[in-house]
Amino acid sequence: MSEISKAYEPQAVEEKWYEFWMKQGCFTADPARVSDKRPAYSIVIPPPNVTGVLTMGHVLNNTIQDILARKARMDGKEVLWLPGTDHAGIATQNVVEKTLRKEGAIKHRDDLGREALVEKIWEWKHKYGGIIIQQLKKLGASCDWSRERFTMDEEYSKCVQSVFVDLYNKGLIYRGKRMVNWCPASQTALSDEEVIMKEQKGFLYYFKVEVVEEPGTFLTIATTRPETIPGDTAIAVNPKDPRYAKYIGKHARRPLPVENQAFLPIIGDEHVDFEFGTGVLKVTPAHDKADYEIFHRIHDWAIAASSNSPFMWKLATMEPIEVIDAKGFMTDAAGADLKGLERFKARKVAAEKLVELGLAVKEEPYTNNVGYSERADVPIEPRLSEQWFLQYPSVEKSRACVADGSMKFHPDRWAKVYDHWLGGIQDWCISRQLWWGHRVPVWYRGEEDVHCGLEAPEGEGWRQDPDVLDTWFSSWLWPFATMGWPEENETLKKFYPTTDLVTGPDIIFFWVARMIMAGYEYKGDLPFKNVYFTGIIRDKQGRKMSKSLGNSPDPLDLIAKYGADALRFGVMRAAPLGQDILFDEQNVELGRNFCNKLWNACRFRQIVGSADLPTEGEINPDLLTSDDKWILIRLDQSIREVTQAFTDYKFNDATNTLYRFFWSEYCDWYVEASKAAFYGEDAKLKANKLAVIDFILGNLLRLFHPFMPFITEELWHDMGYSQDMPENQGGRTIMFATWPKALTEEEKTYFGLDDTADKVAAAKYELVSMGRNLRRELKLDPAKKLRFVLKPAGDLPAAEVEVLRLLLNAETIEVNGGYVPPKGTPSSGNALGELYLPTEGLIDFAAERERLNKELEKVRGEIGKVQDKLNNPNFTQKVPAKVLEEHQQRLADWQGKEKHIIASFDNLPE
Repeated sequence: MSEISKAYEPQAVEEKWYEFWMKQGCFTADPARVSDKRPAYSIVIPPPNVTGVLTMGHVLNNTIQDILARKARMDGKEVLWLPGTDHAGIATQNVVEKTLRKEGAIKHRDDLGREALVEKIWEWKHKYGGIIIQQLKKLGASCDWSRERFTMDEEYSKCVQSVFVDLYNKGLIYRGKRMVNWCPASQTALSDEEVIMKEQKGFLYYFKVEVVEEPGTFLTIATTRPETIPGDTAIAVNPKDPRYAKYIGKHARRPLPVENQAFLPIIGDEHVDFEFGTGVLKVTPAHDKADYEIFHRIHDWAIAASSNSPFMWKLATMEPIEVIDAKGFMTDAAGADLKGLERFKARKVAAEKLVELGLAVKEEPYTNNVGYSERADVPIEPRLSEQWFLQYPSVEKSRACVADGSMKFHPDRWAKVYDHWLGGIQDWCISRQLWWGHRVPVWYRGEEDVHCGLEAPEGEGWRQDPDVLDTWFSSWLWPFATMGWPEENETLKKFYPTTDLVTGPDIIFFWVARMIMAGYEYKGDLPFKNVYFTGIIRDKQGRKMSKSLGNSPDPLDLIAKYGADALRFGVMRAAPLGQDILFDEQNVELGRNFCNKLWNACRFRQIVGSADLPTEGEINPDLLTSDDKWILIRLDQSIREVTQAFTDYKFNDATNTLYRFFWSEYCDWYVEASKAAFYGEDAKLKANKLAVIDFILGNLLRLFHPFMPFITEELWHDMGYSQDMPENQGGRTIMFATWPKALTEEEKTYFGLDDTADKVAAAKYELVSMGRNLRRELKLDPAKKLRFVLKPAGDLPAAEVEVLRLLLNAETIEVNGGYVPPKGTPSSGNALGELYLPTEGLIDFAAERERLNKELEKVRGEIGKVQDKLNNPNFTQKVPAKVLEEHQQRLADWQGKEKHIIASFDNLPE
């Protein structure tokens, strides 16, 4: 047993033990060790972006993963926690381009060219890409760093390319011109899941168009985007709308551009909403998804009709008109007044032109949801573009595994969200117009020759598709591609499918669903058995933490200030299953206080022990006091609760149980009660008490270890609990010590842990609380030694009385079965007996009467104020019900105080 220093210094402890764990290979998984007796446990880290730095969200997610991995090791499993990073196509290219522009090296990426820019990005990755990995180590993450992967490393890239070729050959990947979400800032297409809807305040612009066949007849249209009017190819109304059905088959004059006021066909489409705007819709197929669908329905219908009428011919031959380019500027087709303008500037100019033409009707403030690029944080632009699409594979199997319970979601409410999304799934746009990423393995020569393969085709004139694949197209393979697939090696055989996945619900579609599909498609099985969805960490105002708001603390600063264990424990104690967390630094401070309390509790064990008393000596059941039995019962209960919390993935419940047991039951009650034995002369009783304490602390450190790995490792060795333990079961490190087991019925019988012992100790502590309350009510100094009198309900051993005396901080406790208290003597009682606090010489009764009179006067004044309000109909009939209830409760509270003061008067001696 090493002497424990007075103060816990987390930085020194954390550095020492993390280096030890790494050198000893404690995190390294070995498939050769997997067996029926040593089952596998595996979990893959959600790969953080290579651009990333540690955030509070990372702290929450990775702490949970580490808790699961460490618990599994203590359960005797062979654990693989596989780490890595994601190349983060858009984010990483944006970071490097911004850096180069800031340095003056480029104005646009074309200045460098593709190969040179990609080389610069690799340079940046090698220099900065490992920052978050080092930060995760500071947190205590016990990943198998020897297996760290990157989504752009050579072997992983081969996996991605192979999957593309396979799906292409299966006919599931195809190229087509579709309406996509376009990011003008990043110059790339985005999937629906990469678009964040934001509420925006703008205007609804009402303008009118003239019916060509009926001069002087106008139809009024409402739009939020007047800048797209030059791109309109038709006007649509609902054929069931009696106001407008008669105009179907006629034409309307498009007002913009002024120099090309085209005649647009008025068409009927049942998807037009009667209620939105005026019920007349401008159809802009090149810049609106819904309009593009209307365009296609009418276009296809007109072609199928094979009519020779000019109207039908116009519908059959019309094409979408692009008036906003890839950078968000107006094209030549937008007309002389708008071309070259930025799209939002063009909106204002277009509205002004409508006024000049006398066609503007009105403008109304309007709030709607606008799609924003998740990465670039600019409004996306619906745009027609040639892209690669994937028709999702293995959808039914992926849907069924959650529905039938083969895969569990925690909390399970996310299963419905998942199922709903899969029920309406659309093809995935997998191509991106970037240079950083996995390049599409397709080559072209001329107009006809197309080759899809892992290698470039031989011969001249072949050019590779310039697009790269969506970042998620690589990360959806993460659970098996990281383990060496497509080779069926021992790692895959032993550790796949993985056991758990910890992730945020915001990427349930981006990542979770797609990984499940990939798992079934390429491994014929689900990729993980359980999915734990974390909540979102918010500030005390409920806002999501972000750099822009400046409301997100730097986890490394918190680690430097409080220690990694304090941060981990504080975050987990505030994180109920699947619920958002309101972060408060006080929780981390509480975690630090908890670490200090644990440190001091172990120091107390060393202080009261002696060199000739063995660590973890045998417990003699004949010498167990009621306090010993009570704490052993509580330990058993806590082991059961914490173990069940792990089974239920309720880590917040586990930390609350541990907090209750250690701080309240062990420290506040048992340790204080044990001082009666340590201050006494019975050496055997002392030795047995130490044995109980060692048993409790040995179990506690193991229960705490997944949550607070550093301090528990330090104390495990300092307390000598690693001695005489097998090396692979706690002798080398607490990490492999056996997880505590609840007491068996035989052990409970052996130690005499029955209800009687539990009730005696519980009643004793309850009586102590009552005695302390007597002191508090009389406003006596807590440090002052007082005399109590106990009128016992039955026999009470002297040792129990001594415990009572210590806990009450009493000078003496007189045990007197025939005690007759003077009038007004404060008392409390329970099953153990009646406890009295004689007040002779403690209280100036004249001063007490004066104090009570003043307090009673104040209380009655408050009662009068509340009653006046409640008796006033102007108040009771107008205020909300909640306010009325609050006042009624306030009256009841003040009246209760009044009764208490009057009772105190009656108890005063005459």
